Amino acid sequence: MAGKQSLLVSIRGPIEAIAAANGGALIADVEFPASALGTPYPLNVAAVCDRLKRKHPRVAVSTNIGETQHERANACQAALGIATAGAELIKFGLAELPLKAAAYQGREIIRTVRKWYPKKKLYPAVFVDADMQRYFDVFGESPVLAKQIDADGVLIDTFEKGTGKGLLDYASVKEIAAWIRKLHTMKKEAWLAGSITKEELPELWAAGADVICVRGAACEKQAGAGRFGAVNARIVKELVATIPTAGR
Repeated sequence: MAGKQSLLVSIRGPIEAIAAANGGALIADVEFPASALGTPYPLNVAAVCDRLKRKHPRVAVSTNIGETQHERANACQAALGIATAGAELIKFGLAELPLKAAAYQGREIIRTVRKWYPKKKLYPAVFVDADMQRYFDVFGESPVLAKQIDADGVLIDTFEKGTGKGLLDYASVKEIAAWIRKLHTMKKEAWLAGSITKEELPELWAAGADVICVRGAACEKQAGAGRFGAVNARIVKELVATIPTAGR
């Protein structure tokens, strides 16, 4: 995965993980899609890791510990738990925290996981919704946060998934590209999420995103299913095809 632009597909369990991998996704992200990040059970993470290790060993497994981390000790325990379950890439949401508190929280999470698992990669998730940016300036402060906590990169996402709005409703491609350049100058990865559609992928790849995360865009279109539709390998293949040839 290193050095490649990679599609991340959020999956609910081993069956969807195989569908995502069969479609060419390089990251299978274990989640329960009822909220922005969607925290899963560690046993589900372990089951996905076991299935992919046997069937698609080159596919990395990511997951998360939720959107908010107001209790430091609990957050550290959660991050260590999913690292133990096998996740290689760990996201932790820092919603509703200003920079100073987010840095304090994030630093402890990363320090805890790296004590036992120095090769795991960790990413704070910050939210671009207007309401969330009352607490934290995503584009101005997230590079500072990444440096202060020694994260491997930053994920920008949307917090509210039921509004019909996505990443590009809150930010322009030009603004996103400038943010990506800033992170790359720091040798950090830039991850993007937020109800991103197939049609939006080409311009976001061109902006330089390292990882783009999808869920709804990778699911079969079923009336009322939305993010709870089933991940489809054929659809994932179409999404992967949007990655520039040089990035694959």
